[in-house]
Amino acid sequence: MTQPTGTETLWVTQEALTRLQEELDHLKDEVRPDITAKIAAARDEGDLKENGGYHAAREEQGKTEARIRQLEDIIRRAEVGEKPADDGVVEAGMKVTIRFAGDDDTETFLLGSREVLSLDSAVDLDVYSPTSPLGAALVGKKKGDSASYEAPNGSTITVEIVDAVPF
Repeated sequence: MTQPTGTETLWVTQEALTRLQEELDHLKDEVRPDITAKIAAARDEGDLKENGGYHAAREEQGKTEARIRQLEDIIRRAEVGEKPADDGVVEAGMKVTIRFAGDDDTETFLLGSREVLSLDSAVDLDVYSPTSPLGAALVGKKKGDSASYEAPNGSTITVEIVDAVPF
């Protein structure tokens, strides 16, 4: 597996950074040694080709190591900041509600980092990066403003900002 190559700075609160570091420490200090012990025990059983426990432990090891690399990358790129001001101006860390032109339905999402949102599994929001076409079009705008961006298919989409509050 290759190392993550993200270079984008991730805005996080101190609380989120602490949770990320705690998860990383748990994986390195508790989960990793446990998996290593499982692999060693399975090796001692003999023939590895037909040893389901060995293959399961190796798969678990791969997933754990990938998550460790992901967390290390997130922490390396993290920039601790305060929650954004509750002034209705769209910026990273805001829960934004938009309405597409010609449509009455609204869509609410987090403008920020999917990695940070994944820390709170109780939250069910889509996440858009501030550097995505939609995110970039919205940054700096406020409630009542309209913004346009180019969709992947080349069409221009216009949205109205219905609300923007700190997440």
